[in-house]
Amino acid sequence: MDLKIEDAWSEMTNRLESWVDQLVINLPNIIIAIVVFIIAILISKYISRLTLKLLGRSSLQKSMKNVIAKLVSVLVILAGIFLILGILDLSKTLNTILAGAGVAGLAVGLALQGALANTYSGIVLSYIKQIKFGDWIQSNDFSGEVVNIDLRAVTIKEIDNNLVYIPNKLVLENPIKNYSSTAQSRVILGCGIGYSSDLEFVRKLVVKTIVENFEAVESNDEVIFLYREFGDSAINFETRFWINSTSGLEVLKAKTEAIIAIKKAFDSNDINIPFPIRTLDFPEKVYVNTN
Repeated sequence: MDLKIEDAWSEMTNRLESWVDQLVINLPNIIIAIVVFIIAILISKYISRLTLKLLGRSSLQKSMKNVIAKLVSVLVILAGIFLILGILDLSKTLNTILAGAGVAGLAVGLALQGALANTYSGIVLSYIKQIKFGDWIQSNDFSGEVVNIDLRAVTIKEIDNNLVYIPNKLVLENPIKNYSSTAQSRVILGCGIGYSSDLEFVRKLVVKTIVENFEAVESNDEVIFLYREFGDSAINFETRFWINSTSGLEVLKAKTEAIIAIKKAFDSNDINIPFPIRTLDFPEKVYVNTN
């Protein structure tokens, strides 16, 4: 029993000595590998900044420039890792890793289908011109200003200043309404007037009020006024006009100003904006059963 313990101890000691000898022998290579890794990281950061600077002269979107710079940085680091494996004489290990990369890549691809789809969609969104930083868009029941597009999600800032992160795949697969694709936005305002009102006078009054209160509206012809229906308690109309803004917030502000101006104009001309009422019609004779 003691002999076996001595043999095991001797074998363990020999292996430790062998490892220490290998460490001492390979110590210069390890130091060189560490230095190469640090240099690779520094070079990747420098090349990333240089790539952004060079792409700054192109017409690519900012998000696409960031994606390309990150990919270049990753490629530089991967090249440094391959060089380090060669310095440490781990080429056989590298071959083994590459041989198993196919099976591992298949497993990882199946496990990360959603993440890979978002990454691919992020690259596509960064390349197309229909959506870019600063645009006011509506997608997946959310609307706001695009503040970031990365490899995972599109970040938009809503009117209330909250940030919404929409996965790239959902943005790419669903309709996108871009309010910033044109230089102007249309304001649509609905209202109702009493049945006793002069319809022609109301139309002229609303059009005149819009022209006087909005600089972007230069003439009466630029205001669309439409009577929509005979409602239960009012004759409903709709007016439309353009403003020089593509922001959803500015559209709401313009709508607010239009409501205030039209209400003042109606009050000055004794035009009533009715609210729903219910009339009860009782017969002349009412019989009450006391039983």
